[in-house]
Amino acid sequence: MTNPERGLRSRHTGLRAWWVQRASAVGMLLFLLFLLVSMVFHPRVGHLQWQAWVARPGITLGFLFFFVALLSHLWVGLRDVLLDYAKPAGLCNALLALVAFGLLGLGLWVLAILLGLHT
Repeated sequence: MTNPERGLRSRHTGLRAWWVQRASAVGMLLFLLFLLVSMVFHPRVGHLQWQAWVARPGITLGFLFFFVALLSHLWVGLRDVLLDYAKPAGLCNALLALVAFGLLGLGLWVLAILLGLHT
């Protein structure tokens, strides 16, 4: 006999994950289109020009949102794959923890880079 409360919770989690994937994909696409248009109409040739452009507060915030969307997109996708295919529960939990710490480390690294542009 199944627990109806558990079934509702798992369906809600699946729908929430689906929305995170779609919203993050759309957000990343919009930001990449913005970057493409910006590169076409305002080419930056040197490292210092790129650094100055990325250091602008609005651009830095855009990059921050892009990487938050990227890391959340990665988390949902990798989590779903691991939950589906890593069958021993111990292995699945270990791999999920490894992925979580890896993505957290990447996020902190990106944050340090973006904040370092403003010093």
